[in-house]
Amino acid sequence: MDKSILEVVHETAQGLNKAGLMDAKTLREYDARSDPQLKQYNPEQIKHIRLKNHTSQTVFAAYLNTSPSTIQRWENGKIKPKGTSLKLLNLVEQKGLDILA
Repeated sequence: MDKSILEVVHETAQGLNKAGLMDAKTLREYDARSDPQLKQYNPEQIKHIRLKNHTSQTVFAAYLNTSPSTIQRWENGKIKPKGTSLKLLNLVEQKGLDILA
C-alpha cells in the first residue's frame, strides 16, 4: 500500500529526530500541526458512539474521565465536547472503548 505524503514527511521528521538533526520539541510541534482535524460530533453521534460500545452514561463518563452529567449535556446538545474529551471521542469512535481500558 502506498504511503501518503504526510506519512512520508512524518517518517522523515522522525528520522531527523533520531539522527539528532531535529530536537524533540520541534518534532512535537510538527506533530501537533500535522495532526488531522478532529471530527466534531452532534448529540446523536455521541449517543451512537456510547451505545455502540454498550455503556451507560456513567460508565462512558468514567472511561472518558468526565462526569455523567457532562455526557448527558453532550447528548442533549447543551454543550459540545472539546479538547482532550473530543480527542478521546475520536479515538473511541475509531478504535472502540477498549483503546482506553
